Amino acid sequence: MKPIFGRGPSLQLRLFFALLISASLMLADSRLGAFTNFRYLLNSMVAPLQYASNVPRDLLDNVFRQFTSHQQLLIDNTKLKEEVLMLRSGQLILDQLEQENQRLRELLGSPFVRDERKMVAEVMAVDSDPYKHQVMIDKGRTNGVYEGQPVINERGIVGQVSYVGAHNSRVLLITDPTHAIPVQVVRNDIRVIASGRGDNDNIQLENIPSSTDIEPGDMLVTSGLGGVFPEGYPVAKVTSFSFDNKRPFAQVDAKPEVQFDRLRYLLLVWPTDVEKKEAVEEEGQTPASEDAQPSTAEEQTEEVSNG
Repeated sequence: MKPIFGRGPSLQLRLFFALLISASLMLADSRLGAFTNFRYLLNSMVAPLQYASNVPRDLLDNVFRQFTSHQQLLIDNTKLKEEVLMLRSGQLILDQLEQENQRLRELLGSPFVRDERKMVAEVMAVDSDPYKHQVMIDKGRTNGVYEGQPVINERGIVGQVSYVGAHNSRVLLITDPTHAIPVQVVRNDIRVIASGRGDNDNIQLENIPSSTDIEPGDMLVTSGLGGVFPEGYPVAKVTSFSFDNKRPFAQVDAKPEVQFDRLRYLLLVWPTDVEKKEAVEEEGQTPASEDAQPSTAEEQTEEVSNG
C-alpha cells in the first residue's frame, strides 16, 4: 500500500537549510537593514497587547503605592518628631553654653582678680566621699600647677591644690574638715583661723575669746599670713556669734562666699612672691629667704598666734 504522505527530506537536511536561512536573514538584517520596517510594523501591532498586559500590574502598583505612601507618612512623621526632639535638646545645650559663657565672663572680669598670674581650670570630678571636700581639675604639672597653690573663682577663695599630677590636680576646698585658712575681719582687721566643718554652707572660726569684737555680718578675707593665700580675697561672712560661760571660747560660724555645690570653672592663682621666686630659680640664684607654707590647721594657728 502506498503511503498518503510521501517521505520528505531528512531531518539533518532540513536543519541545515533552516540554519542557512536564519544566518542569511540575520546577515541581511545586520548589514542591509532589510527588516527594519517590518520589525517596526510588528512592534506597532504588538504594543497594544503589551499595554493591556501591563494594566493589572499598574493597578497593583497604584494600590501598593497608596499603602506605601501611608506608611512613609507615618515614618516621616516619626522622624520629624525625633528631629524636633533633637533640636529642642540642642536648644537646651545652647542655653547651657550661654550660661557657661556668662560664668566665664564673670570669672575673668571679677573685681577680686588682681594682677597675679592666673589660669582658668575646669572641674573634672567631685569627690564622692561625704567626709572629703575635694574636686579634680584639668590642669597639672605640665601647666605649672604646684602643691599649695591658691584656687579662687569669681566669688572668692575656693581652696588650695593638695595634689598635682601630670595633667590634672586635686583641690582641697576650704570646707573640708582638714583645711584651715588664716583670715581677718574687714571691719577691724582682727586675725583669726577659719576651719572647714564638712558643710558647704558653714565654716567655723577657731579659738575666739568671748570678748572678741566679731559680729554677724562681718566679712572675712584672707589675711596673707602663712604665705599660701594672697591678702584680701573674700572667704566668708559671719552668720552667728555665741558663747557659753562654761566654755573658754565662743562659737563663731560663717557662711562661705563661694557656692561649692555649683563649681564648674576655677582660677589658679600664682601669687606675686611665687612668681618672683620662680624667676630667681630660673636664673640659678638662691632666694634670700623662703617663707614657710603651713598646710595644716595647727601650723597655720601657730603662725597667726605668733603674728
